[in-house]
Amino acid sequence: MGKPIVEKNLGGSLAELNFDGRTRSYLLHKPAAYDGATPMPLVLAFHGATSNARLMQLFSGLSAKADEAGFLVAYPSGTGNLPNVLTWNGGNCCGYATKNDVDDIGFIRALLNHLQETLSVDPRRIYAAGMSNGAHMTYRLANEMTDRFAAIAGVAGPMAMAQIAPSRPISVIHFHGTNDEFAPFAGGRGPRSIYGQDFLSVDHTIANWVEANGCPPDPRIESIPDRAGDGTTILRKTYGPGRDGTEVVLVAVEGGGHTWPGRPPLPLMLGKSTSNLQANDWIWEFFQKHPLPEKPS
Repeated sequence: MGKPIVEKNLGGSLAELNFDGRTRSYLLHKPAAYDGATPMPLVLAFHGATSNARLMQLFSGLSAKADEAGFLVAYPSGTGNLPNVLTWNGGNCCGYATKNDVDDIGFIRALLNHLQETLSVDPRRIYAAGMSNGAHMTYRLANEMTDRFAAIAGVAGPMAMAQIAPSRPISVIHFHGTNDEFAPFAGGRGPRSIYGQDFLSVDHTIANWVEANGCPPDPRIESIPDRAGDGTTILRKTYGPGRDGTEVVLVAVEGGGHTWPGRPPLPLMLGKSTSNLQANDWIWEFFQKHPLPEKPS
């Protein structure tokens, strides 16, 4: 693994490292409270298709939440033919990364090793959150890297795998707009699909993780009305507790598009973004509840 090359950018540090014959990059954000001595939680935030780490930092607003709550954020970049139009090998989607079978699992494992060697990271509080194709990647991590990740959050990207077999239960929270025209809630090909991809449904995603975690099949249901007056409402379904206290949570944004709840849609063609919840608040609250289980002594 190469020595990181660091430059200041967007309030964080952009670094490069060599993995599997490629130069890969990530953007690191350290909150002001980070002192290098006290271990902090770490969130890896994955951009959507045709995007990159810089845009994910702007799109999600997770760095501001990290400053408020006190956690590290690393924004990895995927791969592609163009330097800022990148994708992840998240299963059956999408683009360059999938067509070239890029070893993104290996890259993330190497990146985590590097971050844990160079930063003070709480090993029981490492999480992943992703948007769209980045959400596909978080589901792969939940399936294949349960030894490292405590819980995951997917936004506007259903699981891109037909089946899963995680080595342990892992908590999952998923946000999805019912009017998503890129990755339709019910599955299939959206009218604005970038790659002409047929997606699996959100219900497929939730059902697989409910079963894998041994959660009860009937959820607790909470409805949140349109207090913001933006034409959206929220339906939250919580399945659990399952094995090891795990939960699976679906947050359906009625009337929402292909967006990060609580953040402005960039660009507007992504559809409506709700102001009736802040996804970053809900994600962090969920992550705090679900650290990696302690290893038996």
